[in-house]
This record gives sequence, structure tokens and C-alpha cells, in this order.
Amino acid sequence: MEVEEHYEEGGQPVEAGAGPGEQTEAHAQDTAVGDGATAAGWYTTFVFPCQPQPIYRATQEYANNSASCPNSNFLKGVKWSPDGACLLTASDDNWLRLYDLPQDVATAPVLQYPDLLPPEEQQGQQEQGQAAGGGGGTCSGSGAAADNLVPALRMHAGETVYDYCWYSRMSALDPVSCCLASTARGHPIQLWDACSGEPRASYRGYNDADEPTAAYSLAFSPDGGRLLGGYNRSIYVFDVTRPGRDYKRIVTHKRKNPESITGIVSCLAWSPGGDVFAAGTYTGGLGVYDGRTYELLLLLSGTKGGLTQLLFSADGNYLYTGARQDPHMLCWDVRHTYAALYSMERPTGHTNQRVQFDIEPAGRHLVTGGCDGCVLAYDLSSGQQVDRAQVAGDTVNGVGLHPTLGLMATASAISTLGQAGVLAK
Repeated sequence: MEVEEHYEEGGQPVEAGAGPGEQTEAHAQDTAVGDGATAAGWYTTFVFPCQPQPIYRATQEYANNSASCPNSNFLKGVKWSPDGACLLTASDDNWLRLYDLPQDVATAPVLQYPDLLPPEEQQGQQEQGQAAGGGGGTCSGSGAAADNLVPALRMHAGETVYDYCWYSRMSALDPVSCCLASTARGHPIQLWDACSGEPRASYRGYNDADEPTAAYSLAFSPDGGRLLGGYNRSIYVFDVTRPGRDYKRIVTHKRKNPESITGIVSCLAWSPGGDVFAAGTYTGGLGVYDGRTYELLLLLSGTKGGLTQLLFSADGNYLYTGARQDPHMLCWDVRHTYAALYSMERPTGHTNQRVQFDIEPAGRHLVTGGCDGCVLAYDLSSGQQVDRAQVAGDTVNGVGLHPTLGLMATASAISTLGQAGVLAK
């Protein structure tokens, strides 16, 4: 696939069009180390259609069953760090795993595996490999393929992981900023050190009966000062510098009040400017809130399933939503409309999984996984599908585009195993 690199003179963004969902500002990677300075001034533009080529994978890492995962293990998405230095995954065995991006990524050879093919083709190649005296997979044409992506850190969340996210100002140049947050069933929000894998702090939420309760979704503010936690009919705002029980509660649903969103707050997203944030619920409620006063600004409706992901465009004018049991991703203009501009179809109408999507740094395309093992790409200026590539033999529930390089990471379930991979675009 062709990749174009755009340079921003003096750190000023390059104009990138003005269609619906298309960014008018290019995304400059922020590698702040405490003073808010930006070091990167370029981004990568993807050109579709293309055929992604696998260069790294981790499968056996997720193959070992444990008491917490007796039947099978599967991944719950994959997320790049804000500076692109590492990847983060969560899986059904209650472990968070951090992978450093290998230094030889620019020269890494292309790998070939049966698990990147549909199930029937996997079985055929495995039988051929066994008949030839080799393993089922091949690595550059030789023997069984072993994992060439090994986690640098493993962090045990204790119980089922509901959500996880990187600290928004994370930079490998500043160890203090290298941290991430996770929330798990029956546990407070945990802040982890991404250098040592040890807990740094915890943020505890309580319900109306003054009982500790777990958050279902998380989101750091762009400046890194606040951490949002989604709870049942509430959003809690934590000051990152003040761990513990200190928080501000935003009630998202009140009885006999139609201007509210009902149910568990399942996903959260800040606009890049930090002036507003969006919250979605498992009942399909979607609201946009003022990031300073926490007042509800906009109530949107039209989603059929429970919302699982929200994502703003780089200019903050457009909001993209995805839901479970719903084959449509929607694009909303949050400035002056109560109806979706257009929808993008994906094969997720019969699954309760969280299926991730991501927007390229240049803002022109959106990519998403699906239940057919494919990654789909859409042109955000029109909402039209521009590419479809088979990357796995089972549901691709995680997809993430590198903030500056032409790389895409995917997470999928292969039979009873999980698979994490990095694909060169």
C-alpha cells in the first residue's frame, strides 16, 4: 500500500479538506514531557485500497488457559500508546499486556500464517504442513511460525477487564508520563506504571448506598489532568493528581427527565480540544457534555444497539459511534445537527463484542474490524467503503493505526486462541 508522509512547517497543520468527517487540521503527534511542547511535526496518510502484510504476531501468549479462563481466551482490543512506542492489550484471562514496538520494524520481513486465512483454508494448510513434516504455520517459508512479538510487561487486573486506556500525555521520553489506567469487575480504577508494571494509584467510586463500585469505561482528558469513569447512570470525574475517593459526580439520568441518557455509561471520548466530551450507554443513549461545566449540551438518538466506542475527529466537529448488535457506525456533526450525517456498515449486527475502529492521523479514512475476519476502510468525506482486507480467520475486535508510521495493529480470536498482530500498510 502507498503511504504518503506530510510535513507540517513550524508545527502548523496542513489543510486536509472540509468534507463531512474529514479533518481540517492534521494530527501532529504530541510527545510532551511536561512542558507541553510538541516534538513531532508530520503525519502519515494511507492510500486505499491496499493489502496489509503481517510482520509481527503474538498468538501462543494467549493460548495458556488458567482458572480464570478455563474454556478459551480471547483479546479485548488493542491500543497504541499516544507516542506510538508500544501496544497495549487486554484479554479474557484478566491480564493486561504491554508490547514494545521492535526497533527493526522498518526492515522486518513479511510473515505468513494459516491463522490469517479463513478457517477452512487454515485447516487445509495445517494438514499440508503436517503431511510435509512441518508445523501448521510458516515463517518466510520455513517451519512452524513462532511468536515474534513478546510482551515487555504483564499486569494482572484481578477480575474481568471492563476497559483500559493510555495516559493521554504519555511519552517514552518522560518516564513519569508512562502510565495507563484500567478498570475491572469488583475493583477500583487502577493506574499502572508502564515502565515497571506496578500499580501507581487507584481511584475509587461509590454508589448511592456508599458501596464501592467498578467503572465500566474510562477516558483521560487531552491535558491529562482529569480521568472520566463511566458508571451506572453516572460519570465520575477524578483529578489524576488526587487518587482515592475524591471525585465529582455527573448524574446522566434522572427520573422523569427526558433530557438524559439512561443505563450504564459504556464508552467515553474527549474532543481533542478538551472543551466537550461524549458519553454513550448500553441502552443506546448518546450525549455530548461541556468539558468545563459538565452540562448536557446535545442529546443524540438513532443508534440501534448498545454503544461500545466513541471517537471525535481531530477538529472536534464530528463524532463517530459504534455499537454492539448494530451493523451501522454513525457520523454526527456535533455543531448543528441532531441527526446522523451518514452511516458506515460493518458485519457486527449479531455480536455483543466491542469491535474497535480507528481514524488515521491524517483524518481521511476510518478503519474497523468485523466478525468476518476482515478490516474495512471508509472514506470519511463520503462514508463510502474503499477497502476490505482479510487479516484473520475469526472476528477482528481490535484495530489501531500507528500515530506516525504506516502500521496497523489488530486483535482477533482464532478458534480458542487470541491473536495480536502488527500489519505493515
